[in-house]
Amino acid sequence: MSKRGDRHDHAPHAHHRPGRLGGPPRKGPTPITADHTPAHRRAAPDQAARLRHLPDTERDIIRLASDPRFTRWLEQVTATGACTHPIHLAGSTTVHDRATGEVLHHYDTTGEPGERLLIRCRNRRASICPTCSRLHAGDTYHLVRAGLTGGRNVPGTVRDHPRLFVTLTAPSFGPVHRSTDGQPCRPRRGGARCGHGRPLACREQHAPQEPRVGQPLCPDCYDYPGHVLWHAHTGRLWKAITDNLYNHLAARTGRTRGGVRRAVRISFAKIAEYQKRAAIHLHAVLRVDGGEGPGKRPPPWADAATLASAVRSSTAAVRLAIPYTPALGERELCWGTQLDIRPLRAFGDDESLTDDAVAAYVAKYVTKGADETGAGLDRRIRQPEDIATARVSAHVRALMGTCWRLGGLRELGALNLRAWAHTLGFRGHILTKSRVYSTTYAALREERAEHQRGEDGGPVPAGLDAETVSAWRYVGSGHSPGGAALAAGIAADLDRNREEVREIRGGPW
Repeated sequence: MSKRGDRHDHAPHAHHRPGRLGGPPRKGPTPITADHTPAHRRAAPDQAARLRHLPDTERDIIRLASDPRFTRWLEQVTATGACTHPIHLAGSTTVHDRATGEVLHHYDTTGEPGERLLIRCRNRRASICPTCSRLHAGDTYHLVRAGLTGGRNVPGTVRDHPRLFVTLTAPSFGPVHRSTDGQPCRPRRGGARCGHGRPLACREQHAPQEPRVGQPLCPDCYDYPGHVLWHAHTGRLWKAITDNLYNHLAARTGRTRGGVRRAVRISFAKIAEYQKRAAIHLHAVLRVDGGEGPGKRPPPWADAATLASAVRSSTAAVRLAIPYTPALGERELCWGTQLDIRPLRAFGDDESLTDDAVAAYVAKYVTKGADETGAGLDRRIRQPEDIATARVSAHVRALMGTCWRLGGLRELGALNLRAWAHTLGFRGHILTKSRVYSTTYAALREERAEHQRGEDGGPVPAGLDAETVSAWRYVGSGHSPGGAALAAGIAADLDRNREEVREIRGGPW
């Protein structure tokens, strides 16, 4: 029998002290490291308490920075241009040779932070994502400018073709307050009043940013159904102009419509803009090409003056009848009487606009959202209660309510007005163009992607017949509070770099 002191003669791992209360034997001594010292154990609760008292954003920043893949997360955010609301994707892409089946390139998100890939949201509204809206504005500038001066798939000779910048407005749906340069809003002799007892005159002087500008003098007299229906048919009203242009050109030149269609081709790009009264008006660039397209010069008789005259008569002749409904009766839609037509010149003069000025104006406006225009919302309305709680003017709220009510009529079901109540019934895209006017957004994005891939063309060798197999799924969007703060800092750095490059190059984009 061994004595009590003999236990020190054996190796530490041979025998262990019995556990308390006859439990299992204890394991060998635990090595003491810097992270497991008594001082560290006493400091851990204090550190956790300090973290709990930090704001949520700072705690989230610490969490992100402590991740071993934080550097890769920063690379992803920078690659998206510090997008404010990025899309999170999970999946993989495999590129293999069709002939041999050899895998040329494979990528999946299992090794990414959070097993997801961040891509741009591509939202055009600066109030939602400033970085993506700036990229969209740049693409819009090049798209519009290419149709005026050439470039991409458009020959440079279009610079010498007749071109116009046209502004079309909606008709009047009732008198509204307006801003004037030091003049009364709506001077009117006498004390005339409408049928609801409200005065028809306003002798006040309104500043452009005053809330009352654009609001009707009498909301009960204002034709809200006509306003909404005009928005819903803006696309058809514009198509009526472009279809009738050839007829009016034929009438002015003494030719047949078929002869005009064979001799010239009219291309356009247009943008929709909300006025102060929350009514859409259109800015359009019109260009006359030869019958074969942009590469052919138009005949001498198709000059800018003749085209401008045809636009005026074609716009005035548009009449669009709305089918009869018991609730609204029979209506006829037309364009407003305010029509502005200005010729475009490559370098401009006293009476014309420059190509760059028009392209920059369109690019600037295309990024405006509802917060800047004050007309509607940037999100769809799901229920009538959303209209009552929307932070809009009473005039805009009445227009959205009219959209919702008219959308419930069976006769107007094809207009889908409830789905477009947030845009006051306007169902078109902000920017549209004809097919041969210039390049497309997709082509510009592909060109930018090729530039980013570099001269080697990416991981796939040139000349191989490769096939790409992709499987992606949506797993989320946006940033956490700490991620949003870090992304904002990256965006500020990128903006500062762009400003320095712009100063060096001296260009607007």
